[in-house]
Amino acid sequence: MLRPVTSVALTLVGLIAFFVALIVCMEAGRRAGRKAFGEGNRTPPAGLGTVETVAFGLLGLLLAFTFSGAAARLDARRTQIVDEANAIGTAWLRIDTVPPSAQPKLRDGLRKYADSRIAVYRTFSQEGLDAARGEYARSTGLQNEIWADAVAASRDVLPATIVLLPALNSMFDIAATRLAATQMHPPAIVYVVLALISLVCGLLVGYEMGASPVASRAHMIALALILAFTLYVILDFEYPRLGFIRIDNFDQLLVQVRASMG
Repeated sequence: MLRPVTSVALTLVGLIAFFVALIVCMEAGRRAGRKAFGEGNRTPPAGLGTVETVAFGLLGLLLAFTFSGAAARLDARRTQIVDEANAIGTAWLRIDTVPPSAQPKLRDGLRKYADSRIAVYRTFSQEGLDAARGEYARSTGLQNEIWADAVAASRDVLPATIVLLPALNSMFDIAATRLAATQMHPPAIVYVVLALISLVCGLLVGYEMGASPVASRAHMIALALILAFTLYVILDFEYPRLGFIRIDNFDQLLVQVRASMG
């Protein structure tokens, strides 16, 4: 996977290309309109307004659903960070239920696990998904070690069996949930459809502008900027560790839990 800085640069280049394509489509539509209206007929053909209404209505609906879904997934990822911090903190407290002789090893394992979980997403933010996979594999290995130690320590200790093991299970589950959340995005075809409908809308707008002998460049640029910027914000919501919208500050919750472990 590309490094985050490179990913941001490529995204910006792609959106600039999308902006230029919108301008080109509007200009092409305007020239086609000028030819169609060049014989003195300055009235747009019947049905053009209806087609524009349907096209822009569909575009607005798709943008609204995509934007809403991306924002909801961003909030869900933030909530998952809070849930993981709480799960690790709960498991740390419940180590008190095992015999004192078994506690140091479990606490050391949980410290290492918290360090690894912090490193997973710190590495992901700085170097990308491929670099974070190694750290994730390490945290998975630590899960196995912690579980084996906890099972051995809680054997014949009913309180530990009742409260510690479920807490560890929840701690491990939220790690898998967060991993899955990093891969939950709309299919690529959704963005292709958004781009294509936007370009079609650009053609229709340009065609209608052809009824006027003077092109409104400011309106063309404004429409292209609005659509390109909206699409960029949606992508930023979808990838909150790679763009300008970040959730790294929520990782401080894990850092604080780790600090409380001593």
